[in-house]
Amino acid sequence: MSRITDFARSAKIDIVLIGAAMVWGASYLAAKDLIANQSLWGMMAIRFGSAGVILLLIRAFKPVKFSMTEVWVGSAVGAGLAAVMTLETNGIHLTTATNAGLIISLSIIFTPIIEGWLRKFWLPKNFFVAAVGAIIGVAFLVGGNGLHQPNLGDLLMFGAAILRALYQVFQGSLTAEKSLTTINLTIFQTLGAGLIFFVVDAGGAIRAAQNYGANEWLLLAFLVLFCTVYGFFAMMWGIRKTSASRIALLQGTEPVWAVLIAMVFGGEQLTWVGAIGAALIIASCYWGLGIEQRARLLRASAKPPIQPER
Repeated sequence: MSRITDFARSAKIDIVLIGAAMVWGASYLAAKDLIANQSLWGMMAIRFGSAGVILLLIRAFKPVKFSMTEVWVGSAVGAGLAAVMTLETNGIHLTTATNAGLIISLSIIFTPIIEGWLRKFWLPKNFFVAAVGAIIGVAFLVGGNGLHQPNLGDLLMFGAAILRALYQVFQGSLTAEKSLTTINLTIFQTLGAGLIFFVVDAGGAIRAAQNYGANEWLLLAFLVLFCTVYGFFAMMWGIRKTSASRIALLQGTEPVWAVLIAMVFGGEQLTWVGAIGAALIIASCYWGLGIEQRARLLRASAKPPIQPER
C-alpha cells in the first residue's frame, strides 16, 4: 500500500510539472510574436508584474500572513529567475534555435551534479545515462538541419544552462524543510522578477502596454495566466515536494512540447529524425524519473518528515 501511495503522489507531482513544461514549450511561439515590434524587457515586466498581481488576488480568497522568510526567499528566487531568463534570452538572440535548444538542455546533467555535490547525495549512474539519452534526443529533435558554428550566443547559452541548474538547486535548498506557503513565495518571486525587468526598461514596458493590440493582449494573457501564474506556482510547489534533478528531467520534455505547438500553430514540420528524438526524450525521461524516485524514497526513509505547508 505504501508503494502505491508513493507512486500516486509522484505521479500527481509529475503531471503538474509536465503541464508546466507543456505551457513553457508553447511560450516560445507566443513570446516571439510579442517581442517582434516591442521591447523584450518591457514584455517581461508586464508578464511577471501582472502574474504577481493575479496571485495576490487569488491569495485574497484564502490569505495566509506573509512571513519575513517568505519575503526574502521569494524575492531571492525572483532575482535568480530574472538572471536566468536574461542570460537565456540574450543567448537565444545571438545564436540559432538549434544550438540554443541543445545547449540549454545540458542543465539536465548539470542539475544532479550540483545537487549531488551540495547535498552529498549522488543519484545512481543510470540516472546520468538517462539524462545523456534525453540530451541526445534533444539533438535529434532540434538538429534536423544540423548545428551551426559556435558563437557568443552559444557561450551565453552554456552559461545559462549552468545558471538554470544552480537556480533550481538554489530554489530547492532555500525552500526545503521550511514551513512556508507556496503562493506567498511565488508572489514575491514573480513581483521581484517583474520589478527587475521594469527597472531595466521601464520605457519599453510603458510603450508595449500602449501599443499592444487585441491579439498581443491575448498572447500576453496566455503567458501570464498559464506560463507564469500556473507554471511558476507549479514549479515552486513541485520543488518543495521532489528534487531539483527530477524537475530538470521533466523540463527536458519542454522541446517536445515546443515542437508540437510549432507544428500545430506555426505550420512547422517534424522530420523522422525529429520524431526519433522526441521518442528518445520521452523514453529517457521516463527511465530517469523511475531511477530518481527510487533513490529519493530510499534516502527519505532515513530522514525526519518535512514540515507541512501552512
